[in-house]
Amino acid sequence: MSNDTPYGSPRPIELLAPARNADIAIEAIRHGADAVYMGAASHGARAAAGNSLQDIARAVDYAHQFGARIYVTVNTIIYDDELQAVERLIHRLYGIGVDALIVQDMALLRMALPPIALHASTQCDIHSVEKARFLQSAGFSQLVVARELSIEEMSRIHHAVDVPLEAFVHGALCVSYSGDCQAGFATMGRSANRGECPQICRHKFDLTDADGRVIVAGKHLLSLRDLNRSQQLAAMLHAGISSFKIEGRLKDAAYVKNVVGAYRQALDSIIDANPHLYTRSSAGTSALTFTPDLTKSFNRGYTEYFTTATRPQIRMAAMDSPKWIGEPVGTVISSTPRAIKARLTATLANGDGLGYFDARNEFQGFRLNRIEGNTLFPAQPMAIPAGTQLYRNHDRLRAEMMESDTARRTIDVALTLRTSPWGIALDIADSYGHRATATATLQLSEARTPQSDMRRDILSKTGDTIFRVTNVDDLAGDIFIPKSSLAALRRDATTALSRAIRITHRYDYRRTEDTAAELPATELTYHDNVANRLAADFYRSHSATSIQPALETDRAPLQESTRIMTTRYCLRRELGYCLRTPQGRQLPQPLFLRSGSMRLALHFDCPNCRMHVHTTK
Repeated sequence: MSNDTPYGSPRPIELLAPARNADIAIEAIRHGADAVYMGAASHGARAAAGNSLQDIARAVDYAHQFGARIYVTVNTIIYDDELQAVERLIHRLYGIGVDALIVQDMALLRMALPPIALHASTQCDIHSVEKARFLQSAGFSQLVVARELSIEEMSRIHHAVDVPLEAFVHGALCVSYSGDCQAGFATMGRSANRGECPQICRHKFDLTDADGRVIVAGKHLLSLRDLNRSQQLAAMLHAGISSFKIEGRLKDAAYVKNVVGAYRQALDSIIDANPHLYTRSSAGTSALTFTPDLTKSFNRGYTEYFTTATRPQIRMAAMDSPKWIGEPVGTVISSTPRAIKARLTATLANGDGLGYFDARNEFQGFRLNRIEGNTLFPAQPMAIPAGTQLYRNHDRLRAEMMESDTARRTIDVALTLRTSPWGIALDIADSYGHRATATATLQLSEARTPQSDMRRDILSKTGDTIFRVTNVDDLAGDIFIPKSSLAALRRDATTALSRAIRITHRYDYRRTEDTAAELPATELTYHDNVANRLAADFYRSHSATSIQPALETDRAPLQESTRIMTTRYCLRRELGYCLRTPQGRQLPQPLFLRSGSMRLALHFDCPNCRMHVHTTK
């Protein structure tokens, strides 16, 4: 399949933003997102980010005036006694105009649903051509490929399917293949596949040998840095990615504004340079009042993960802290409990949040009460050794700016004023093919003074609408038109155009299921997350010969050694002891992770370059 088919040329490109609530969804659209994903009231993979139908409808109404889209996550596994409630929820989401559902449970493909488009969630763990082909055949309209894939692997999947591919470009990383992580449920009774991930990968662990001897003490050994593929967008586009997804449905508005703004500018520069290949998938232009900077938003340090190599040698974990330590701003020269002298590399402000690593390598934070020259006065007494690196993770001035109105998104329109048999008419058109006309009954009479400048001035004032007038064609001649009539005509015309844009919004619909499609593997285990009878029926209809229930159902009891994670991240490689190298022999086998009463066994699958994490006593 060519790089441009089946979309034709140019191919629509989507910047997909997260939203915790409707207000943040609107800000994401305002700052340049082509689509937003947000949680429904239940069954989203972030239980703390649910939204009412009314709030989702408000986001839909705002997005559709730009041709932007709202996707709703219904991507947990579903229990049998919840199936009817989920079915009712989806009918209501369809009724308020939601563009697509992001899902992982195949039960939805056996429900009596409206024809709403279904997107295969990252929880579906799409990391092979065979899995992608099957899910396309099952009726999915868009596929979210695994975060672990390299650009070359993305390209192979793109050439094997004819639905758009979606890939994460920014934000927190799951150390396990998404959807195939039972660690939270197995160790703490909280399931990521039910929206309640306890994030044990952010815990502090000791690495031990079989005799309990500590090899590495007190490090966040499974805690990955945050994904940042901002420098790989052109390569991802060439590989066939059409939807660029930002992670962060629990993040605040400032984070979403900044990250969306940064990726909007980066994608636009590529699209503008290649108009024959790519086009934006929504309308309008966002004007920002700030300069996006990815270093200014929460991150644990950045990694491109496996984007450019399946066995990267660069480090990708944030072992010292799972928190955002911020940007380096200087080094301590000397300190007393009340004052810190520092060699600064950034301009600080009263109220900034600063931090440092103490002698135990624990990250400590404090608020800057005031600053005089190179002397810092912390809000609470502390003594920091000379030579300590200082970081800023709260920039007060920038935070205050980001709380204000930081963007306006507008659609350019052209106006034509003309006379009609009954009075006057105003035609309005945007560059996306939408048109509308407003008319007014008026007794025509000749004007005593020139009218064109006054008319252009009044008609160009679009106020708080989403439209920006770029041209006014005045064909009304020398007739007199009252200013109030012109203003009313302009309001009627913009209202009519806004209505025309909304009612002609283009929806995708669910694809037809190929009932003859066969599963890549016919023996399903608890890793396939089958938690209800409808999902089991779906898999049996596609050639499943045996189905082991999901662990969360309690019908697949935990064994003493149960695989609860599979990761492409390898702790041996991260520490410099890959078994493919001579250094690998210096680190004993087997290896274990210990955090309090939790003890996990590590198994290294070197032929496939994977690490497996198992429960153990």
